[in-house]
Amino acid sequence: MAEKSKLWYLENFNLFKGLNSEKLDRLSKISKMKDFEKNQPVYFAQEPSSSIFFLKKGRVKLTRTSNDGKEMILGLVNPGEVFGEMSFLDEEERTDFAIAMEPALICAINKDEFKKFISENNELNLRITKLIGLRIKKYTERIEELVFKDAAQRITSFLIRLANDNGKQLSNDIFVKPFLKHQDIADLTACSRQTVNSVLTDLREKKIIDFDRRKLIIHNKESLLKLMG
Repeated sequence: MAEKSKLWYLENFNLFKGLNSEKLDRLSKISKMKDFEKNQPVYFAQEPSSSIFFLKKGRVKLTRTSNDGKEMILGLVNPGEVFGEMSFLDEEERTDFAIAMEPALICAINKDEFKKFISENNELNLRITKLIGLRIKKYTERIEELVFKDAAQRITSFLIRLANDNGKQLSNDIFVKPFLKHQDIADLTACSRQTVNSVLTDLREKKIIDFDRRKLIIHNKESLLKLMG
């Protein structure tokens, strides 16, 4: 990948906005950009936690596998977001898997080099600390949902998060592209695929949402919010 292209990508990560050209150039020298194919692992559980990752294009899912071999999706990573950030907190080895859900472009930076870089940039240090705090809060909220909300509430909560993170407002509707497979939503919400299909179909019949394999359209966000509980 051309150096100019790499610099452009780094400059357009929200985390690095405002860094001067000298700092971006240094960051470029310690970073590596790599293309990943659909379903290609970015890292595996139990491997050394040696890098922090920044997603430029595509989507990545973070998963864990239970003792009986069932996959549980912990979260989705969207363009412009960081993942593998627990390496920054001296995590010795990965506890999850990261897998590209579609063709992806990912920037990797060695955690020791990144720590040295941000130690010299106070504002960036504050940003990454805040980001990790928000990520932990998000995981805590997900756990609370699994404990205190029923299946339909978990699914509607997920749709709201998806709209907030990826949606685009067009007139009175919110469009989310691409949409997820029902099995992926089931894994993210700890429901069966049949339950996801039933809840989504019911919401479509009530004209609250519409969807197909390529997109989700939310016609009435207020109704979804009421159903969240």
